[in-house]
Amino acid sequence: MAISTFLGLETALRGILAQQRAIDVTGHNISNVATPGYSRQTANLVTTQPMADTPAGLLGTGVDVQSYQRIRDSYIDVQLRAQTMLKGYAEAQQNGLSQVELSLNEPSDTGLSALLGKYWAAWQNVANAPEDVATRQALAQSAASLANGFNSLASQITTVQSQTTQEQSLTMGQVNSIGTQIASLTGSIKAAELAGQQPNDLLDKRDLLLDKLSNLAQVSVTDLGDGTIEVEFGDAAAPLVSETTVNWPQALTEPQGKLGALIELASPTGRIASYRTELNAFAQGLAESVNAVHTSGGGPAFFSFTAGSAAATLAVNVTAGEVQTTATGTEGGNDIAVAIGALRGGGPDQAYASFVSRIGTDMSNARRLAENSEVLVNAVQERRESTSGVSLDEEMTNLVRFQRAYQASARAMTTFDEALNTLINHTGRVGL
Repeated sequence: MAISTFLGLETALRGILAQQRAIDVTGHNISNVATPGYSRQTANLVTTQPMADTPAGLLGTGVDVQSYQRIRDSYIDVQLRAQTMLKGYAEAQQNGLSQVELSLNEPSDTGLSALLGKYWAAWQNVANAPEDVATRQALAQSAASLANGFNSLASQITTVQSQTTQEQSLTMGQVNSIGTQIASLTGSIKAAELAGQQPNDLLDKRDLLLDKLSNLAQVSVTDLGDGTIEVEFGDAAAPLVSETTVNWPQALTEPQGKLGALIELASPTGRIASYRTELNAFAQGLAESVNAVHTSGGGPAFFSFTAGSAAATLAVNVTAGEVQTTATGTEGGNDIAVAIGALRGGGPDQAYASFVSRIGTDMSNARRLAENSEVLVNAVQERRESTSGVSLDEEMTNLVRFQRAYQASARAMTTFDEALNTLINHTGRVGL
């Protein structure tokens, strides 16, 4: 087979075009060095179909770009999403418990512990001066402050639970939004792949959304082979995304991730509700202990409350003049005041100390879990970055390499052009 006179020119042109596209890809990488979710790309260069040069053999015809490859490790993606799910759970749990811890305000001069101390001290003062009106008034004021402290803490815990429920609802809306975006991108990716194109940037955007989704609950992705995917989310009965269809909302019970923590915290039988139950039991136990002694002489109950919600409803039920100091009726008697003052350090105080200790332990565990999950996520992200991230040093090296190859191809084209010019314009002329 005869070789075209212009073959060398075409070979050099292919080299110029291929190196130019490789430079374009390098520039795209450099431009996106700080773009979240971006995966570096490479132009895969391959030799073009050779020509038969009989009898010498096959003669190469240059180079072409076979594809633009996105550098991505799907195994690292799976690992990162699993760790991100744990991080989402830990952070949401820490945030919820931190609000409860702030509501306790312990230790401080206005926390329940301090108010309890002042209340017991007020009874001891009454025991020392049972007939002093000012001392009784101080007791009534101290008791009212203690009741208000219980009311306020119960209200704040209820508010935290309500806010957690609202956050859960907002997060569910975020899931729906992300699912819709994934389905839309999947439609565009499918269309591009059917047209024989490689939609690398669209794939990056979809993967970034999947990463965000994994923070909210457990995510499992199945590649359906034509650019479409199926996304299992949490413990939902049906996939969140199936090709370009979004199936939402769905009931979730233990989805893990941020949603799992929010559901656990906000549940009527969840962590925050258990705190309120324990606080109510403590308030009721305190009131019943004081009332049992205060009514022993026939007087009224010192505290009033509603069973089951004692912390929210606790109130002082007596005036300063109704405060009972003795069950014997003896003038100057103080046996009731002494007995109530002796409750200090007993069951009520121990119950509150246990309550504060439980919240502190839960918060400490949540904080440690959040810190550990942060370390693990960062470690996997670094692994992904080492694979998919853009290295400016590497890209600059590639840029110089492709530039020199471009220049060499251009110089080869000039050489072929000069040879052809001699052949076409000067061959056959006398005097050459």
